[in-house]
Amino acid sequence: MAEVIKMPRLSDTMEEGTVASWLKKEGDKVEEGDILAEIETDKATMEFESFYEGTLLHIGIQEGETANVDALLAIIGEEGEDISGLLDGSSADSDSKEADSSEETEEASAEAKEETSEEETSDDASSSEIPDGVEVVTMPRLSDTMEEGTVASWLKKEGDKVEEGDILAEIETDKATMEFESFYNGTLLHIGIQEGETAKVDSLLAIIGEEGTDVSGVISRLKSGGTKKETPKKEAPKKEAPKKQEAKKEEPKKEAPKKEESKLASKNTSSSDGRIFASPLAKKLAEEKGIDLAKVSGSGENGRVVRKDIENYTPGASGAGFQQFVATGEESYEDINNSQMRKAIAKSLGKSKFTAPHYYLNVEFDMENMIAFRGQFNQLPDTKVSYNDMIIKAVSIALKQHPQVNSQWFDDKMRLNNHVHIGVAVAVPDGLVVPVVEFANEKSLQQINAEVKELAGKARNKKLKPEEMQGSTFTISNLGMFGITNFTSIINQPNSAILSVGAIIEKPVVKDGKIVVGNTMTLSMACDHRTIDGATGAQFLQTLKTYIENPILMLT
Repeated sequence: MAEVIKMPRLSDTMEEGTVASWLKKEGDKVEEGDILAEIETDKATMEFESFYEGTLLHIGIQEGETANVDALLAIIGEEGEDISGLLDGSSADSDSKEADSSEETEEASAEAKEETSEEETSDDASSSEIPDGVEVVTMPRLSDTMEEGTVASWLKKEGDKVEEGDILAEIETDKATMEFESFYNGTLLHIGIQEGETAKVDSLLAIIGEEGTDVSGVISRLKSGGTKKETPKKEAPKKEAPKKQEAKKEEPKKEAPKKEESKLASKNTSSSDGRIFASPLAKKLAEEKGIDLAKVSGSGENGRVVRKDIENYTPGASGAGFQQFVATGEESYEDINNSQMRKAIAKSLGKSKFTAPHYYLNVEFDMENMIAFRGQFNQLPDTKVSYNDMIIKAVSIALKQHPQVNSQWFDDKMRLNNHVHIGVAVAVPDGLVVPVVEFANEKSLQQINAEVKELAGKARNKKLKPEEMQGSTFTISNLGMFGITNFTSIINQPNSAILSVGAIIEKPVVKDGKIVVGNTMTLSMACDHRTIDGATGAQFLQTLKTYIENPILMLT
């Protein structure tokens, strides 16, 4: 099915964009992540990548042309696909507008000019409500599916000097935590969304301007939707803002630390006057958990206590905070707002579980040869591969022989992939991410080991790029390191299957009619019955068994 791509909003103030150059032409094949075009915004010329795979069937805005945000930029679909319906709808609107324009009388034109003049006057009056040199920064749309964002941390505080290009904050989207930089020079006069708070795209994020500028009136008008810079899309979050303020007034204990935060500047966790340097979210979590902030070591800038310090803090059994939190005979609970990542996981896995007809194939492999092989292989200089690396390699080779298992399901087609991109599930504090090892079958065990380590490190530090989590054709989830012997997983759509890997266990086994001590590993493969029949899945696991139990074959 053809996908319509519209002119994106690449900055918070962008209303129209100019196509500086196309890097693809009509008829070209497009992969997810390919750069389609360079688009000139009101601030910079930026690369715009594709979120779809297929053929570039139509270019709607030529090089050098300018169009409003959401105008038809391109159409991507299957080669030869009929898109006349999409184009007719667009051209019909255009023809209608041209006809209406040509039929206007001089009187209508005069009225239109008069209305335009009135609008311009109104706009001038409205825009004058924002003082010169004051720039309103709104919550940016940092991914194609982002509808709201959470401020993970502010790297600037109110009163700080800001240069164009400085990182203002880290913003958590539905895909990753990304740095958001300033497009302006000046002083950070106001922060509209505190650390840990979530707001919709286009909500008031910050105000930058000349030092000492009074922006209280601007803030009030922005919240009531009374400035030119507000669009209809922004009205919903502005109605929510007063509710947040009212809630803060009802809980003065939580408000006070936020006001103090902008004044804190020291290399130690606490200052000479006893104040604790911690983010507002860390203070809130500490209060809810009954943790004494003075006992927590800060890992943030200048020793500042941040959220992860509270989440990772383990109090002593005799500590007062611990006693308060688990007091005998007292009911207690903790409400944790769902992160953007957790919401995205819930949405995608819920869709997968309730739309894909899952079934499971369980197998047990003899691991004696792999244990011996790994021991010998790791004797090579500067080499240390894991069982997981070896499983990734074995799976990728087996998938080349079974393209039906290396497939993907879409509403209008089934895709058999000739390339093998293995998604590796990585547990992170907020949930689960799946970075991708591309062309895994073509890489050595050492290369797979190095790449998995790098991707897992990025995942845990929330530094994965969106393109590093896209394009998998098959997924592996390994809980063996946690002692889990067998489990089942939910398919990572649009993939057709996911392999769940358990721990290697020592147990009695029968060999040559005798009971001996052996080492086995249980694997469970969840399959989408729409693309993989039972026999097809079983044949793949037989091939995989050959490589797992005879790992020397992976080197041929």
